[in-house]
Amino acid sequence: MAERADGAGLPVLQPRSPREPEFLDQLAALSVDCVPVVAYGALVPQAALDVPVHGWVNLHFSLLPAWRGAAPVQHAIMAGDDVTGASTFRLEAGLDTGPVFGTITEPIGPRDTAGDLLGRLSVSGAGLLLATLDGIAAGGLVAVPQPADGISLAPRIEPADARVNWDLPAHVVDRRIRGVTPAPGAWTTWRGDRLRLGPVEPVADGPGLAAGELTVGSGGVLVGTGHGLVRLGEVQPAGKRMLPALDWTRGARPAPGERVGA
Repeated sequence: MAERADGAGLPVLQPRSPREPEFLDQLAALSVDCVPVVAYGALVPQAALDVPVHGWVNLHFSLLPAWRGAAPVQHAIMAGDDVTGASTFRLEAGLDTGPVFGTITEPIGPRDTAGDLLGRLSVSGAGLLLATLDGIAAGGLVAVPQPADGISLAPRIEPADARVNWDLPAHVVDRRIRGVTPAPGAWTTWRGDRLRLGPVEPVADGPGLAAGELTVGSGGVLVGTGHGLVRLGEVQPAGKRMLPALDWTRGARPAPGERVGA
């Protein structure tokens, strides 16, 4: 994006922090009317928020006040939400607390990953952001304060958070894996090494397996959970590429009763 702006002859400011005095002076010198923000990873100080005439307008991928924070799409999938969306709002010093200009909704499909959902929201959200900026410029768009109820938080998901807990029910394991796909990526362990996992599929019927116990058969590679089974899709052993789980087992040769995550 910075390269495209530079190629178009637009000034590009890339401060390490929006608190830098030099950045604040440069922003003021540009005399901007409004600053649109998408997926900005730092809280903007009040000194910077006060510079543009119409403030900073953030495109956030949730229906605020639900899922305030850095990973709204991921948490919506992991929580089993049926619908999410995007909101534009005026930035305040708090975390995603500002008044909302507009929203769009987006259904969450039963097999959606975070990457799938973010891809769709990035397109529809761009339209929402443009419509919001047009409305502000026209003078008729008014931001509405967020309600006090319905608040939920979506903190950043670290790699350690993406480790699969096989004691959870199959439908929860499925949602949590889809919620961290493609990044940071779900993982478990196999014989002491990390094994990355692509999306899995809950299975209605199958053998009785303990949590983490793995079996290979005509139904594919099945793993037991705290309640029910999941079928592995693709896996990535340490230092190797992603490959179908069945292909992986031909080399791994799991013994009867052997478990992932042990």
